[in-house]
Amino acid sequence: MAFELAACAEMLWQDKPISWRAARLHEMGFGVGLWNWPAWDIDALARTGATFTIMNGYLQGRLADAEGADMLLASAAEAVEQGKRLGVARYNLHGTGLGDQGLPIPQLAHVAPGMWQRARDTLHRICDLAAREGVVFTLENLNLRDHPGCPFSSTNDVLELVSSINRPELRINLDLYHTQIGEGDVIRWAEACLPWIGEVQVADNPGRCEPGTGEMHWPNIARALQKMGYNGPVGMEAFASRTPEEALDAFRTAFTLSPQF
Repeated sequence: MAFELAACAEMLWQDKPISWRAARLHEMGFGVGLWNWPAWDIDALARTGATFTIMNGYLQGRLADAEGADMLLASAAEAVEQGKRLGVARYNLHGTGLGDQGLPIPQLAHVAPGMWQRARDTLHRICDLAAREGVVFTLENLNLRDHPGCPFSSTNDVLELVSSINRPELRINLDLYHTQIGEGDVIRWAEACLPWIGEVQVADNPGRCEPGTGEMHWPNIARALQKMGYNGPVGMEAFASRTPEEALDAFRTAFTLSPQF
């Protein structure tokens, strides 16, 4: 079976209106991912007819303290309310709130042992919200070079949290760009995360551009994902090294495999 391909609209055609970008992705056969949904006209996006695969599932909040958890739950409920207008498939979370330039709020030198249980408790509340609303949340890994001080950010941290909760309303958003920088060994990490993956996100490294512009061997990675039985969503969260159309064509080529694989 073929992968379900999508791309982050905010990283492509940055001189165009967001509804134009969504329509263009739809025209090219890709789903649409969104980050900063409060900045956009949701009704205009809905009129594009695009398939919206994932968007940020919160605007503020934290996993591991009571005040932050309440903020996160309220923000997640608002995200779901808006996302339902677009038929969004998944709502994405991180280990903490992200502010300007994607930097975590607050930055932490280390995660204390008690924070793990508080994070699990918060994520169970997220799952309860998701069950009531009939939606799925994902927890994404981040690398600490780009996101210093972000708690629960490593691939292993995300796997530990999601697998210990083990509820269908919470899946892993396995971002292989971040895994490559943070840990490497992306195929083995994909195998470890496989039972809980809700989406795989991709960009090459260095540069965070489309597959084929860096050190990662995307045809091998794609074949490995298919061989291990993954045929779900793959989202390109990358800038274009040339034109967005060329970047999307390279992405599609890397993740279009012949049946024998």
